[in-house]
Amino acid sequence: MNFFERQRQVRRVSARLVGLFVVAVAGIVAVVALAAVVVFDGASMPPAQLAGLLTVTSLLTVAVIGLAALFRTVTLRGGGGRVARELGGVLVPPDTTDPQLRRLRNVVEEIAIASGVPVPEIYLLPHEEGINAFAAGWSTSDAAIAVTRGTLERLNRDELQGVIAHEFSHVVNGDMRLNIRLMGLLFGILFLAVIGRGLLRTGFVSGGRSRGDNKGGNPLPLIGLAMVAAGYIGVLVGRLIKASVSRQREYLADASAVQFTRQTAGLAGALKKIGGLPAGSKLANPKSEEVGHMLFGSGAGLSALFATHPPLPERIKALDPSFDPAELAALTRRWAAAPPSGLAEDRAMGLTGSNSTGNGALPDADARVRVDPAEVLDRIGAAPPASYPHAADLLARIPSELLDQAHRPDTVVPLILGLLLSADQQVRARQHAEIFERHGKALADATWQAGHATAGLHPLLRLPLAEVAFPALTHRPPAERDAVADAMATLVRADGRISVFEYCLSRLVGDELRESLTPSSRSGNGRGTLRGARRAVGTLFSVLAQAGHPDPAAAQRAFAAGTAQTLPQSDIRFSAPANGVLELESAWPELDGLRPAEKARLVAGAVAVISHDGVMTVPEIELLRTICLILHSPLPPLPVPA
Repeated sequence: MNFFERQRQVRRVSARLVGLFVVAVAGIVAVVALAAVVVFDGASMPPAQLAGLLTVTSLLTVAVIGLAALFRTVTLRGGGGRVARELGGVLVPPDTTDPQLRRLRNVVEEIAIASGVPVPEIYLLPHEEGINAFAAGWSTSDAAIAVTRGTLERLNRDELQGVIAHEFSHVVNGDMRLNIRLMGLLFGILFLAVIGRGLLRTGFVSGGRSRGDNKGGNPLPLIGLAMVAAGYIGVLVGRLIKASVSRQREYLADASAVQFTRQTAGLAGALKKIGGLPAGSKLANPKSEEVGHMLFGSGAGLSALFATHPPLPERIKALDPSFDPAELAALTRRWAAAPPSGLAEDRAMGLTGSNSTGNGALPDADARVRVDPAEVLDRIGAAPPASYPHAADLLARIPSELLDQAHRPDTVVPLILGLLLSADQQVRARQHAEIFERHGKALADATWQAGHATAGLHPLLRLPLAEVAFPALTHRPPAERDAVADAMATLVRADGRISVFEYCLSRLVGDELRESLTPSSRSGNGRGTLRGARRAVGTLFSVLAQAGHPDPAAAQRAFAAGTAQTLPQSDIRFSAPANGVLELESAWPELDGLRPAEKARLVAGAVAVISHDGVMTVPEIELLRTICLILHSPLPPLPVPA
């Protein structure tokens, strides 16, 4: 199952989730309506009056559930970090020097680069001794990864990699968007029980004070009891929904993590430590049940019927067929006296530091690589086994001073702007003057210096550096993030001669900033078709064809190769873009709103345009990866032989 098929599956599961929610609400409405009939003696009412009672009761119940679900969903628009903070999460600073937190950040950054997505926010749950983690957010732009203190202290680097790779499977495949939507819907159901408990308390208090004067009795306790019953029926249904949605995805995420890290021992070891340590994977925070379906391990002991995760021995055995469940008892006895220490195990196993030293030569910047469009599509959202060590190697090759600037909120803005400065000195001087005029001398000079520092950076390292910088960039004040977007637009329009890659990088960072400011529940995948977006498709392919082929005849052939892949029966023709890359501004919304299957054909066509002769240069590969990110279809780094 490739990335686009998984996106279609997530949409089907979302539709099923909404259907189950509607069924649950209908059942709750029926219970509340029946209670209203009993309380208000509906059996003796005229039919018209009874119908009015049932209508009003049903509408009020639906309104309460709907408004509560909407309220909760709106509060979650703050993104994955909002969920982590509600559970007591503390943000891990990008420039942390704590050994455990530095190891965590290194692992997250390596896996993010290997996945082809921006580095997410990282949170620590400092008061949780159990081994657990989760990913939350609406998209990769506002995603957050949270781990418990137990995960940091008990797991070695291989095990931590397995857990984080498992969570990244949820990030890349859209599971976390479904998870956060589920939180909002189930809150609406539970809220009815909260109101019911309030009515019970109010009813008993007021009933005790005025019983002598109220000949008809106080109906509030009965109404409250009915709403509590209906609410908890909804809670049980909600748990069933969470269980049905979550279990199979955990097996898939385990399998993805193994494929990602190229070994089963790490993930299996983490699961064994959950089974062998007293704290297991349990969370002490009372809100943990609300995020139970998001967690790496079960956060609470639920019966098999309501369990959001497969049984632990079954998950371990799927990874290690030789596993005997009796091993867990032996591990429990061994660790009772001396609990495992992740950092100590790292030292014993030689796992300290990064996975790579960055030795060896990078390929020439103009190296050409033979590519297969079908292979590129298979890589989107599904990093092959070699991606993780390749990503670690890329990170190790980025100069440490640039990584330090990418991690620091006070230096990240000029660094990102410096990546966009032109190699042409006259253009660069004009860009400096524009930044000076609009944003002041300090930013203009810092951008100029960062441009010099990044001028010799290999093309394969520029996009990873931007992905590492993203967390520090999003932690600048909102007004400053708007200024960054404006400054990037200034650089792009300085003279109209900016390269396609520089334009796409600026567009990517701008999109990520906007989405981090206003996280949206809407997926990048919409319901658009290629036929309906053929003008936007023609614009994208024309820009790519013109950028890679100065000869008009070669550009036309490249354009034709793309349309043959994407719209073989279409009448669209190559047309040299009058405004160059800026023509793409009007095309992105339509292209990003395509259905998953249609978007897959679009990416295949883009590959065909860029590599119509069967090969790609290194800058063209990174351009393709940037375009895929703009389209919310992350493409991991492609291997380029040195």
